[in-house]
Amino acid sequence: MLTILEILNASLHDVMTQDERVYIMGEDILDPYGGAFKVTKGLSTTFPERVITTPISEAGIVGVAAGMALRGLRPIVEIMFGDFFTLIADQLINHITKFKWMYNDQVNVPIVIRAPMGGRRGYGPTHSQSLEKLFLGIPALRVLSPSTIGEPGKLLTHAILNDDNPVLFIENKILYSLKLRNEKSLTDFELNIHNSNEIEENNLHPLNYAPTYRLTLANAPPPALTIATYGYMAELAIEACLNLAYEEEIFTELVISTQLAPFVTQPIFDSVRKTHRLVVVEEGSRTLGWGAEVLARGAESLGKELAYANRVAGLDLPLPASGQLEKIVLPDVQDIIIAVKRAF
Repeated sequence: MLTILEILNASLHDVMTQDERVYIMGEDILDPYGGAFKVTKGLSTTFPERVITTPISEAGIVGVAAGMALRGLRPIVEIMFGDFFTLIADQLINHITKFKWMYNDQVNVPIVIRAPMGGRRGYGPTHSQSLEKLFLGIPALRVLSPSTIGEPGKLLTHAILNDDNPVLFIENKILYSLKLRNEKSLTDFELNIHNSNEIEENNLHPLNYAPTYRLTLANAPPPALTIATYGYMAELAIEACLNLAYEEEIFTELVISTQLAPFVTQPIFDSVRKTHRLVVVEEGSRTLGWGAEVLARGAESLGKELAYANRVAGLDLPLPASGQLEKIVLPDVQDIIIAVKRAF
């Protein structure tokens, strides 16, 4: 079974083989180094003319990629650490996401911007953040975040080859070394895949191609609470679900999103209509995050059907370099268990 890193690397090889319009740009991505986390390893050897190593200028890289996309290419940009997304904000928010709308659908800007995100590696306050929440709600920008559930390679391939709008592809660092979960590793659960074309009103993205996954404990009583999460936090949520069932006899349904923006809330709310209780879980800081928006929309859509709501997230603090302090700031399995038990 391949790791998530190997799956993403294979996907990049496949898309560059399939389509000569695909280029990849980033810092230190040439072999033998192959990028800071080795997701681009081997690409420059196989496709030397279409793998471009760049100066340390994230805004410049994304600006060049915008021009390439406007001229009909399909560039992929690797940002070495997701913390540096702040440096691409002007190019992305004030230009790339607006061009299609400003020029009356006469242009497309198909850019995929990948980056490792998140902590738990001891990299300190400027290389450990989960900043994807800063880009949620930007019109015409899709934000994807794979987990070990589903098919991350196909998700990345679809974004590169088929999405004509800009995409942020969030890759949690801890996921890189994990293997994709299969039926053998999910024997305790029933897995349901929700493919939705749900779109928000006035949203400029025409389709949602990122499925939502729902895990319910097999041969268990009906779930009494819904846990909604994404990315690496799904791993912690799975552990929490099992602990709650076997130690507390509290049965939950876990809803794992792969598309963070535009928001796809229907699978979450379908579950909450059965359980009437919702806990949202994310690694980023608690205030104004993905979970806060899900809860706000839940209050609007569900009304009295939502009897209990809580959120688990990182503390509103910079990420420490010390491993012990980092554990205090970031949410863990026990935090999820406590939030669920409070509902009962």
